[in-house]
Amino acid sequence: QVQLVESGGGLVQAGGSLRLSCAASGLTFSHYVMGWFRQAPGKEREFVAGVGRSGGDTYPADSVKGRFTISRDNAKNTVYLQMNSLKPEDTAVYYCAARAIAIISSTPAGYLFWGQGTQVTVSS
Repeated sequence: QVQLVESGGGLVQAGGSLRLSCAASGLTFSHYVMGWFRQAPGKEREFVAGVGRSGGDTYPADSVKGRFTISRDNAKNTVYLQMNSLKPEDTAVYYCAARAIAIISSTPAGYLFWGQGTQVTVSS
């Protein structure tokens, strides 16, 4: 059974930082592209960043470029999202997802497995 478990969310002031983690089990982690998405109340799920199988390729969304960094540790079956210079508009539930096809995708439908999400709230 595949499980993706996010952690590291919380409440932070604008300008602060958080590091999200997503621990994967039940799959050959290094065979999957990993992505982070977020969903704010009343809004569609939005792509945040993706990382290739080896970790060498990363693709952040324009809205987080220069502030968020995605990385992975295949030895620990974990993907990370380092979030700096947080803004109130970053407030959302953040989800990690796994994609079996080698190319990073920004479309939620392209991801096969999903975590349960972790809440990130940025106060002004």
